[in-house]
Amino acid sequence: MEFIKDAITLGNWSKNRRSHLFCGWLLAAGLFLAAGCHAPRKREVGPVVRMPTGLSTTTNASGLAPRRYTYIPRPYPVDERGFSPVDKALAPAYAREDLVTPDSSADLNPYVLKVISGYPLDGSYQYHCSWNPWEYDIYNGVTQDLWFHGMVVAKAYPDGSRCSYCCGFTFEVFVRAMKLRNIQLGREPEDFNGMTFNDLFNALQLWYIEGKGDSEQRAITSYGLGHAVTRLEDVRPGDFLSYSTTPPGGHSVIFINWLRDETNGIIGLRYFSSNLSGTHGVGYGQAHFSDANHGRGVLRNSLHIGRVDAVTDYKAFDRAQIPQRNAYAPTQPQRFIYLPAPASKS
Repeated sequence: MEFIKDAITLGNWSKNRRSHLFCGWLLAAGLFLAAGCHAPRKREVGPVVRMPTGLSTTTNASGLAPRRYTYIPRPYPVDERGFSPVDKALAPAYAREDLVTPDSSADLNPYVLKVISGYPLDGSYQYHCSWNPWEYDIYNGVTQDLWFHGMVVAKAYPDGSRCSYCCGFTFEVFVRAMKLRNIQLGREPEDFNGMTFNDLFNALQLWYIEGKGDSEQRAITSYGLGHAVTRLEDVRPGDFLSYSTTPPGGHSVIFINWLRDETNGIIGLRYFSSNLSGTHGVGYGQAHFSDANHGRGVLRNSLHIGRVDAVTDYKAFDRAQIPQRNAYAPTQPQRFIYLPAPASKS
């Protein structure tokens, strides 16, 4: 099917409340797999982590106990310098030895594209998202812990697997790109328009669509970092984009380019994200609009597109005017020991 070939990640929507409820409805309707809520692949199961009392012991569709109760806690794997593979690939850029060429608008897009170039495409950065049970307390869909003002604003899975899900991955790229641009401009790396830890954690929840009207676009515009892009012809590589699909689902992605027909009409998009279908993790994907794909695909009017502007174009924000989300607590990981990767055998 063309729809499947396009790797449209149905049900891959960012761990928001509506997704949890909807995924349950799909399961009841017998459409669980069609919506992209695939059962996890077989994996090595180690000693069972003792489950807190009062929590559900329900198994998933494959009959396995949920991952959060069977994973083996491991220190995050890094090399002898403390770098993950992405840290290592981007190290020259963060050292200002590999300078990013700004575009004419001086917006964040070139830095976003630089950051995604550091992710391996060999399948080692896999996809994982759980709706039953939720995992907010241990995992926020990022490949490694994201630090901001001395605290972890988003947690990696505590088994060292570097897994992610779509909105967590795009948020990770956003944070990395913001820090990279600040460093290359000689600014304080964590100066995001004066945002505090609580501001960024709230922005994360807007990004993850934890309330009505939320999106990456809302997170960017609410904190004065950028603007909404409304015309398709104005969208540029490195913009942050989310969409809904039919059958019901959605995705959070980094825009790469439009797919066009023989008349140059826009019929879909190519993107970079953490994908359930297609790459089964971090990589490129593409999706067609439903009106150009026999009624199945991306809903054209569902796009939310945001761009982070030049630092000089930041705008003041008023916290009293920004929706405050309290979908989950900013629990801090109980892991601070980093284990060097074993030396490769020559």
